[in-house]
Amino acid sequence: MNIYHVLNRGVEKRDIFMDEKDYLRFVHDLWEFNDENLTPRVHHSFIKSLKNSGFVNPNLESKGKRIVDMHGWCLMKNHYHLLLSERIEGGLTLFLRKLNVGYANYFNEKYKRVGSLFQGRTKKIHVNSDAYFLHILNYVHFNPLDYMTGSRGWRERHLESPKKAQQYLMKYRWSSYPDYCGTRNFPSLITTDIFGESPEKFKRHISEYSGTNHADLPVQFLLE
Repeated sequence: MNIYHVLNRGVEKRDIFMDEKDYLRFVHDLWEFNDENLTPRVHHSFIKSLKNSGFVNPNLESKGKRIVDMHGWCLMKNHYHLLLSERIEGGLTLFLRKLNVGYANYFNEKYKRVGSLFQGRTKKIHVNSDAYFLHILNYVHFNPLDYMTGSRGWRERHLESPKKAQQYLMKYRWSSYPDYCGTRNFPSLITTDIFGESPEKFKRHISEYSGTNHADLPVQFLLE
């Protein structure tokens, strides 16, 4: 199985999520566009999903023609991170095209703008080393710590309070971190079994991360 770290940001580093509804729309699109079939009524299904307390269908297998598996994700104000593997040949390219075009169309219509929303082609970085594989999920999930006072040092493997960082990440809704830690957030989106770890073990990663050696990680990993 080939896993890719996929990321893109707003053109000129502009924000691509302006309010909660924008985040919800992107989460919905992660679900809706992961389908081999056409999805012509995306806005209608989005409005319907907003009325669903679980927001996305809790039965992952109801997506009978999924084109990718999602192993982790995180949305930030001006960019997104996904960990994806293909279920069908060409699935990664197809999914990203549907996702980026679909969300950009929604965003441009809502905010009365024209032109590109995303900054160039989406980066697809192959997870091709043991070090990268072991730590990329932590990296994706820890991005929101940039918004937490006193926690920006996580990029240099330093956290003043791992416990507070853990609590912050559990409350940050736009990530698969809560689902990995046993709290239902958007469970329909992700496939977690590839990592073979229990929620209890995963919760400890945030404190263990401070002692991680990143010397062998790809430069793309360290600069995001």
